[in-house]
Amino acid sequence: MYGIYLHLGQGSYFWINLAFQALLTLWILQLTLRLLGMARPLRLLAIGLVLILTTALPWLASMLLTDIFAGLAVLSLFLLVVHNGRLSAVEKVALFLYTSFAAATHSATFGVLFGLCCVGWMAKPPLRRRLPLSGLIQGSATLVVGAAMLLAANVALSGHLAWTPGGAGVSFGRMMQDGIVARYLNDHCDTIKLKLCPYRNQLPATADEFLWANDSIFNKLGRFEGMNAEMEFIATESLKAYPFRQAEAAAVATVSQLLHVGTGEGTNGWIPHTYGIIERYMPAQIPAMRAAHQQHWDINFAAINDLHIPVALISMLAIAAIASGALWRRRLDDIELLAATVCVALLGNAFLCGCISGPHDRYGARMVWIATFVALIAAARYLAKPDEDASGTA
Repeated sequence: MYGIYLHLGQGSYFWINLAFQALLTLWILQLTLRLLGMARPLRLLAIGLVLILTTALPWLASMLLTDIFAGLAVLSLFLLVVHNGRLSAVEKVALFLYTSFAAATHSATFGVLFGLCCVGWMAKPPLRRRLPLSGLIQGSATLVVGAAMLLAANVALSGHLAWTPGGAGVSFGRMMQDGIVARYLNDHCDTIKLKLCPYRNQLPATADEFLWANDSIFNKLGRFEGMNAEMEFIATESLKAYPFRQAEAAAVATVSQLLHVGTGEGTNGWIPHTYGIIERYMPAQIPAMRAAHQQHWDINFAAINDLHIPVALISMLAIAAIASGALWRRRLDDIELLAATVCVALLGNAFLCGCISGPHDRYGARMVWIATFVALIAAARYLAKPDEDASGTA
């Protein structure tokens, strides 16, 4: 689905896509503040500047990746569900379409939104009017529409009705990285003939090396076309064979992913697959792409992350404190409900990304900025005059 989105901006060399991402980000931030009763131009400006300086948000919004849509989709779903009655018809339609599209752009984003909807339905009885039935229905419907978009896009582009191609390879890579694949091969290669058996003692240390290195075993054995079925078989059978080891690895990966929040992973470096697409469809852009600083490893994120990582970790602790305090009192205002929603989203994102593909800073950075956003909103509410802002409570 994201490929179709990029294709729509191809004629502008993707500047239309980048402009859309920037305007979408600004709109959702402003709409969130407005519905929380905190819409002040200077406040939006101040919060925006802090997010630009202390989080990955500006990098996410200016890159041609699905990552910017992950955090924005959490905010969009929250507004559509919790504040459904305060949205105009145009805003409802826009949030619905955007959330559906975001769900279709990445399986992890779809999974996080699905988890939030499930938690929303479970929390409906105790929260009652705070979670309107119409909002929950519309929020859940975005996943149905998003799934239909994804399947329709795959049919249109590949002719096959299937979920994201190559998904088995990602989960297989994480299991290989944790040593589970090697254990399975050692335990079963005497009885089952597999392509990887001759290479069981040569598996690389990381999933990235296996899937993306130029001289990898994966390339020798035919990449996804030649290995998809075997990787899916090994991943599935390993789950059955070693459930406790898988559970332990999943728990470790989830915690590790929560702590992987650095900005910039994947920004630098030569990307051969992208080069091939540019050379094939946009040859006029080759000189500019090859001259870009990021293609020469000229962008250093060390100093940036000296600030971004502590801010991200402190923000997560802050919203966890806000949410847990409200739950202890059994009384949630809008900001506390948003903080609880973001906590669930961060945990879901860490579980899905950590367990399926292994912990990466990129997966954490694309979501954790919304924790900083909520912490800033809470701070602004605390510092505001008593009669300046108003919010609902449960």
